[in-house]
Amino acid sequence: MNQYFASLKFPKASCSLRQAGRVAFLAMMGLLFSSPALAHHPFGGETPDSVFEAFVSGLGHPVIGLDHLAFVIAAGLLAAVMGRGLVIPVAFVIASLAGTGIHLMSLDLPAPELFISASVLVFGILLAMKSQPNRATVAGLAAIAGVFHGYAYGEAIVGAEMGPLVAYLVGFAVIQMAIALMAYWVGRAVSQQAAEPSGIGLRFAGFVICGVGGTFLSTLIVDTMLPA
Repeated sequence: MNQYFASLKFPKASCSLRQAGRVAFLAMMGLLFSSPALAHHPFGGETPDSVFEAFVSGLGHPVIGLDHLAFVIAAGLLAAVMGRGLVIPVAFVIASLAGTGIHLMSLDLPAPELFISASVLVFGILLAMKSQPNRATVAGLAAIAGVFHGYAYGEAIVGAEMGPLVAYLVGFAVIQMAIALMAYWVGRAVSQQAAEPSGIGLRFAGFVICGVGGTFLSTLIVDTMLPA
């Protein structure tokens, strides 16, 4: 009799594992192909001279930066599990534009890399939680994170002319929204097809993103305490 009931539950568990695998794939996509050697700059840190180069640089910066990419994916997945959640990535993208402006005005933000790594960890934790805080709170956190992520983006465009500068801003705004919307779409699809209401697939992706954020944060702390 016990074996009979166990056999009835197995397909549901199998379905949950498949859903978890799909979202884990999304959380990992592109992350493994990020190149630390580029230091987040598609042109090796050189300021783009043309509109085309600046646009490509804007498209590339949030993708080749593993910490930035992980956060954008987390924001999109969180949007999928919260009512009218698209305000989360929208708040992040708008704030990232403001953060770049802060950098271009030569204003300093404290420990931007530390805040960026911490934001990835926090959003991974939020995604892994069984219940999330209200949408306004998460959107506010996304906006704060966006300022620091955008501040880091600004390093690649300091000293550029107005044309390349605008192209760069458009590039990283477009790619971030595209990635977030893709994550949102996949997250919604997984949530609707899940055999169980626990959202195990999205929560598993949260644990993956926690690992990315925790790795970056611990590395920064160790490097600060034990400088080379």
